[in-house]
Amino acid sequence: MSGTPDHANDHHDEDAHTGPIKTPKQLAWAVFFAFLIPIIVIILLANYVTTSSKPSAGTEALEAMAVAARIQPIGGIEIKDASGAGVMKTGEQVFQAQCAACHATGAAGAPKLADAAAWGPRLGQGFDLLLTSALKGKGAMGAQGGGDFSDYEIARAVVYMANQGGAKFEEPKAPAAAASAAN
Repeated sequence: MSGTPDHANDHHDEDAHTGPIKTPKQLAWAVFFAFLIPIIVIILLANYVTTSSKPSAGTEALEAMAVAARIQPIGGIEIKDASGAGVMKTGEQVFQAQCAACHATGAAGAPKLADAAAWGPRLGQGFDLLLTSALKGKGAMGAQGGGDFSDYEIARAVVYMANQGGAKFEEPKAPAAAASAAN
């Protein structure tokens, strides 16, 4: 081995074990930022998480109508008087309430009210067949035209529409009058 002193190697080993912090002031700043940076990161993450779940401005997610639509019951109960003692609708009232949606405009191929040419072939089939079609549905028309009326009220509406189209059908007898006449 050569007789060179190891002082050069000692200085090199000393530099390898020292870090970037050389003064107490640098140490104080390093400790300060070591606490501050994680706190800032935690605050920013918490803010990001809590704001991302809120609805955006202008959305309708929390409007009263939207909330009511989301929590409405699936079904409902409707109690009706089964005795038939309620006030019966006239043919014109039933037409206005249910039939006019299609028969006033001719939608889905429905014959228009008072269109004698469209009603002519149907009137030739007779009242009973017209009433059966109205009660059970025909073509695009559902049973009772999708309404919820008594058979007697539907019969009155059929007479009203047919007579507007040129027929001379008589008003059907009320169910109570027909029952008392049979006795």
